[in-house]
Amino acid sequence: MSDKTVIGLSRLITLQQQLDKVARNVANQTTTGFKREGLQFREYLTKAKEADDIPSSPMRSLVAVTGYTDFSGGPLKATGNGTDVAVVGDGFFVIRTAAGDRYTRNGAFTLDKEGRVVTLSGDIVLTATGPLQVPPRDGPVSIGADGTISTARGPIGRLRLVKFEDNAKLRAEGRTLFSSELPAIEVPPAQIRLATGALEGANVNAVHEMSSLVAATRAYDQVANTILREDDKNELRKLAGEDL
Repeated sequence: MSDKTVIGLSRLITLQQQLDKVARNVANQTTTGFKREGLQFREYLTKAKEADDIPSSPMRSLVAVTGYTDFSGGPLKATGNGTDVAVVGDGFFVIRTAAGDRYTRNGAFTLDKEGRVVTLSGDIVLTATGPLQVPPRDGPVSIGADGTISTARGPIGRLRLVKFEDNAKLRAEGRTLFSSELPAIEVPPAQIRLATGALEGANVNAVHEMSSLVAATRAYDQVANTILREDDKNELRKLAGEDL
């Protein structure tokens, strides 16, 4: 296989990864607490196969990519719901899932049939002392700007908020959950800042993402067509994992 083909296939793989990221962003532009995903590109050089025959071109250029998550804040949307909250600044809510504790910026909370504070998908929302169960007789539940959970009888707990030394080490799971191999840092009660009766929208710029989607699609088609014009189509399809 020629170096030109290798470079072209490397570019195709990169563009496919970019398309996958952009498509995911577009699909989640209305998802509460979703964080935009992207790719970082790094070019590197390797020795070309043709180096012995073409001394003037001893190296070939390939591209490596790594994914990242943009943790910048999304727009706040008022809901008027007493159990909806959005983090202002840095920090994550702690959610207990079947796979263990996870972290999220999605503050759309409610009570389940047992009176526990949960996410809309049913995962338990942790407070500073663990899971919280609200007695039905205590009346409506509301969450304050400092994370305090209250009923008609008064405060009954406080949401647990954490942060991390490096958000780049967080790994996305699903649409709005993150996991971390590094320990979380507790946010002191005095530093908790929440917008109450509001939710944080996705930090996705729909116009920008659609423009990126169109550009990446065109680039993919151009590179693919160039390779297919000059090399064996069956060989390339096998490399791409396509059935013949």
